[in-house]
Amino acid sequence: MARPFLLPDLGEGLTEAEIVGVLVHEGDVIQEDAPLLEVETDKARVEIPSPMSGRVEKIHVRPGQTVKVGATLISFADAGDRAAAPAPTAPVTVARSTPPETRAAGPVAATPATRRLARELGVDLRLVKGTGPGGRVTDSDVKGSVDSSRATAPAAEPAPPAVAVPLATAGIELPALPRFEQWGPVERQPLSHLRRTIAQRMTLSASVIPHVTHFDRADITELDVIIRKNLDPARERGVTLTLTSFLLKAAALALKAYPGFNASLDPAAGELILKRYYHLGIAVATERGLIVPVMREVDRKPLVEVARELGALAQRVRDGKASLDDLRGGTFTITNLGALGGTGALPIINYPEVAILGVARGREEAVVREGQITARLMLPLTLTFDHRIADGADGARFAAEIVRLLEHPDQLLMEL
Repeated sequence: MARPFLLPDLGEGLTEAEIVGVLVHEGDVIQEDAPLLEVETDKARVEIPSPMSGRVEKIHVRPGQTVKVGATLISFADAGDRAAAPAPTAPVTVARSTPPETRAAGPVAATPATRRLARELGVDLRLVKGTGPGGRVTDSDVKGSVDSSRATAPAAEPAPPAVAVPLATAGIELPALPRFEQWGPVERQPLSHLRRTIAQRMTLSASVIPHVTHFDRADITELDVIIRKNLDPARERGVTLTLTSFLLKAAALALKAYPGFNASLDPAAGELILKRYYHLGIAVATERGLIVPVMREVDRKPLVEVARELGALAQRVRDGKASLDDLRGGTFTITNLGALGGTGALPIINYPEVAILGVARGREEAVVREGQITARLMLPLTLTFDHRIADGADGARFAAEIVRLLEHPDQLLMEL
């Protein structure tokens, strides 16, 4: 009997994915964890490994198709065409004991990231009791099974359901579009899955968050000298030194001083969730659209390490090789459009974060210093934040701290 493989829960409230590529053919005999499909979600383009060994009996999806979590992707048969035990309708788990018992036949419900973690830690997922929704094995379950003498890891909170938001502003009925063909030739281009998701998330953010923006400028003359002076020494260490790495470090330190901007608002509970970790997103423009990879624990890392990780992370995103772990868990976002020009921008907050820093191109300007007119390199900054969690004065103080750190780069270099 054929064993169906369903689109697994990819975490982070994701409910669907677009099939980018099918990496196997009907009749192929493959091993567990072999690359099976390439899918694109609103977070990333990722490979889904096979949850079992066997022969690919039937492929139920095609490239370009959007499928929901739980949809059948591929049906498997035993490699030798023997009848296979039917997969259970839901993951079956058993309590751990000595010796440990294994699960019933069938694929273990776990996300690709969790399966990779299990491989890295040498954990057999069939021996792990899943505590996630529907018995799904979570990262916490895998880590908790490494040392059986420790208490079982607590159940992970289920991810909140994704909010379906139309492309138009929620609650507003838009009039029908005119028939544009009456005035000339037109071309209709379908939106990609990523573009549709970006549109929905931006609509959600603009609809539910009262945005307010504070404008400021930082004198980065000394910082620019440091960057230029250390470009070659940094390259010898395999690092590309950029302004963005200094922006990340300055923002992380400023967030520690003003934690209200490193938070998420829970309106239903009437609570502000302050995050005691500093995982910063950096917007990266790609051919497929704007993607925001996340740099983790920026506050703890020396600036050179931040620069090194930033370069590798941005390259993975542009190559379409970023994992889901690369693109989730952010607490604050920076979007740097300086390379493209412009004098400023009003970015939309990356929901459910509460603030975003926009950066434009630095330009030499005539400014007054100690009564003298002199040329200085000035960097335009815009801090957009959720007016429900902070007032204008709060935003001004937080932005001023970022400016102060950029204007005193020695404080950012102390950990070098």
